[in-house]
Amino acid sequence: MANLTRRDPFDEMLAWDRAMTRLFDQFYGVEGPAFSDRMNQYMPLDMIEKENEFIVKADLAGIDPEDVEVTTTHNSLTIKGESRAEKEESEKEGRYHLRERRYGAFVRTLTLPDSVDVDQIKAESQNGVLVLHLPKKEKVKPKRVEVKVNQKGKVIDGNSK
Repeated sequence: MANLTRRDPFDEMLAWDRAMTRLFDQFYGVEGPAFSDRMNQYMPLDMIEKENEFIVKADLAGIDPEDVEVTTTHNSLTIKGESRAEKEESEKEGRYHLRERRYGAFVRTLTLPDSVDVDQIKAESQNGVLVLHLPKKEKVKPKRVEVKVNQKGKVIDGNSK
């Protein structure tokens, strides 16, 4: 007895969509080789919130920290720089069969939460990873206001006895 398989046109559309997504991801640099200058602008990063600070980690492998510029405004953080291609001597040694490493300028801008104290941001480089420490502002502590009691026309300060 032969098995019959029901054909679902929506499954075929989803397969086509996944194939096109993979193609565009390869072309624009999410995965795979470089074909466009747009890909050079991509810089993966993480943003982690801790109790007293936010931490931003950006992959900058092979980039001199001197070639990286970090700027802030009251609500944004911008990381920009440039990775340079190796000199032509490496090309004279042989032909490339695969060249996926990205070169060129990159810029990433993040919107910062209002709780970040932009005057206290610190940056360091650890093993090709830019680590930014964005401390949170001190929370406003509630201040207790004493209530004055009025007894028979006299105002008595709540702090006096």
